[in-house]
Amino acid sequence: MGTPDFAVPTLDALVQRGYNVVGVITMPDKPAGRGHKVKFSPVKEYAIGHNLPLLQPEKLKDEAFLAALREWRADLQIVVAFRMLPEVVWNMPRCGTFNLHAALLPQYRGAAPINWAVMNGDTKTGATTFFLDHDIDTGRIILKEEIDIAADENVGSVHDRLMELGKGLVCRTVDLVIAADGDISRIPTIDQQTLMSDLVKATGIAELRPAPKIFKETCQIDWTASATKIYNQVRGLSPYPAAWTTLTLPSGEVLTPVKIYKVEKRGGGTLPIGQMATDGRSYIEIGCADGIISLLELQLPGKKRMDVKALLNGMKLA
Repeated sequence: MGTPDFAVPTLDALVQRGYNVVGVITMPDKPAGRGHKVKFSPVKEYAIGHNLPLLQPEKLKDEAFLAALREWRADLQIVVAFRMLPEVVWNMPRCGTFNLHAALLPQYRGAAPINWAVMNGDTKTGATTFFLDHDIDTGRIILKEEIDIAADENVGSVHDRLMELGKGLVCRTVDLVIAADGDISRIPTIDQQTLMSDLVKATGIAELRPAPKIFKETCQIDWTASATKIYNQVRGLSPYPAAWTTLTLPSGEVLTPVKIYKVEKRGGGTLPIGQMATDGRSYIEIGCADGIISLLELQLPGKKRMDVKALLNGMKLA
C-alpha cells in the first residue's frame, strides 16, 4: 500500500526479488496541474506497468473494497507512504501489517518526518519498520537503520537516500516474517514505550519531536528567527513544498509568494530584520534576528526557479 515516488523502489524491490506480490493498493486518481488532468500516482503507474492487480478505494471501510482485499488472501501487508488504516484492514492478514516510516521511531511520528528532521537541524535520521496497531506510528519496532544528515543537505537529498535505504529494510523485514513461518510472535521487536523510557534514563528528558503535515503557514519564513533556524527551514522544505516569503522591492513593488530554495547564512551585519538589500547584479540579502541570510536560489511568482545572479540579470531590482 502506497502512493508517492517514495514507495516505488520498495515495491520494485519486492517484485524483482521474487516475493509474491498479490496486489497493490494506492490512492484514487486525482486531477492535477493547471489543466486538471487526471494523473496516476507513481505506485499506480508501476503496478500497471508490471501487470499487478490494483485497488484504489475511496473509503478503506467500504465493503466492496474489503471483499476484494480478502479475495487476495495476502499473508502480509506492507505500507509505505499511504494513509492511516482501520483495524479491519491492518488486522486482516495472518501475519499482520507492517509500515516503513522515514524516521527513527519513536521520534517524528506523523506525516512529514523527513522535512521536520532537517528543519530541526538534526544530524541523523533513518528509517524504521514496525507492526501497525491502533495508534499512528506507535507499533512495535521490527528494524531500524540510521543515516547522517549533512549540514548543507536539503530534504530532497535526504528523501532520496531514505527511499533507497527503505527498500532494503522492507525486504529484510519480509525475510524475518518468512523465517518466522507465519508466527510473528517469534520476530524480535521493540516496544516504543521502552525506547522512550530508555531515553528518559539516559538524558532525563523525554522529548519526542512530532512530524505533522506541512501547511503553507509552516513554509513562511519568519525573519525574526535566527539565521540557523531560517537556514534549516529552507533546506528542510527544498525542493518541495519550498519555503516562501514576501519581498518588497526598492521600487515599492511587493512580490508574494517568493519561493526560496537555497540560502547562505552569516552572522553580524547591519540590516534590519526583514529588510532586503541588493546591488541589482549579484546578491539579495535579508536581515534576520542575529545576522543576514543571502538568497541563492529562488522563484518569483509566475517565473521559473533560478539562481540569484540569473534572476537579477533578467530584471531590475535596484
